[in-house]
Amino acid sequence: MQMEQFWVAFTHVHGVGPARLRHLLAYFGNLKEAWWAEAVDLAESGLPQAAIEHLITLRKSLQPEKLLDEIHRLGAQVVTLADENYPPLLRETEGSPAVLYVKGTLTAQDQRAVAVVGTRKASNYGAEMTRRLVVALTQAGVTIVSGLAYGIDVIAHQEALNAGGRTIAVLGCGIDILYPSNHRHVAEKIIKNGALITEFAPGTEPLPVNFPIRNRIISGMTLGTLVVEAPEKSGALQTANFAGEQGRDVFAVPGNVTSPNSTGTNMLIQDGAKLVISAEDILKELNLSQRSAETRQAVKKLMPANPVEARIMELLQTEALHVDEISRECQLSIQETNAILALMELKGLVFQSAPMTYNINT
Repeated sequence: MQMEQFWVAFTHVHGVGPARLRHLLAYFGNLKEAWWAEAVDLAESGLPQAAIEHLITLRKSLQPEKLLDEIHRLGAQVVTLADENYPPLLRETEGSPAVLYVKGTLTAQDQRAVAVVGTRKASNYGAEMTRRLVVALTQAGVTIVSGLAYGIDVIAHQEALNAGGRTIAVLGCGIDILYPSNHRHVAEKIIKNGALITEFAPGTEPLPVNFPIRNRIISGMTLGTLVVEAPEKSGALQTANFAGEQGRDVFAVPGNVTSPNSTGTNMLIQDGAKLVISAEDILKELNLSQRSAETRQAVKKLMPANPVEARIMELLQTEALHVDEISRECQLSIQETNAILALMELKGLVFQSAPMTYNINT
């Protein structure tokens, strides 16, 4: 029997969090029974009197079925702790959300996930390092998780999408509210190649207090958290701290010691975070390198060269070319060119001899 509506309904009851919800489930057998239970039975289950009173008042006006219908009307689905597709890594964390609201899909591949976070005011260095690392991680079959914020977050999502990979954005608001709204086009692509998720009920505004909670999910559903660039006071450092508390790996990209944007990452490295200069540093630490090599071989076998690849190979026979020149010569958009080059890099046909500049891999 589907019980999603009662999971959602209980999130509206004051004093009933994930732990107490699990207890009610164990005590009553299912949450429908718990929702309609008599006050005396709720008291015997251990539910506090204040929560009992609020539940009894709430169920006079709140209709669980209508709550679920509204979520579906928004194009979203509910994933509960009882569902098989609830993120396994997140389930392991203390205080994991009882309910997630999801647009898109969660798959088994997402168990191989890495969080990529950083400052909202990314420098050219931060943007380039994010691109390099995310493309390589994506090519190794890693799902990229971030928060859809300005700066490093949205760059990470975009580069994962450009490389043909999966990416998940964790929101600090309701699933019906997109924040920041300027990233709507990116969000729409994420839904098709990953998911938007949140633990906040529809209608919840993106209040500052929500983002630390959001950051706990980002770190909780991933094998490790990579901080690319962050000043001394940054939400990205908070995500890294959560990762450490959850027993997950923390990675950081070193930066110029005179740059405020690198103060946070350099501090993380001093405190024991693993220094990262290439994606292989992360893959090795997470024991994903072998899978990465297998993925490259499989793609090389399954994706034979096509006329566009052949043309690019011809162009690179004599000299290295910038992506803009390749795009112009092949009469392709920059986005299309980046996607093709990313695949060719994965297949071992080309490599980057300089930022955004490709050479043939002989």
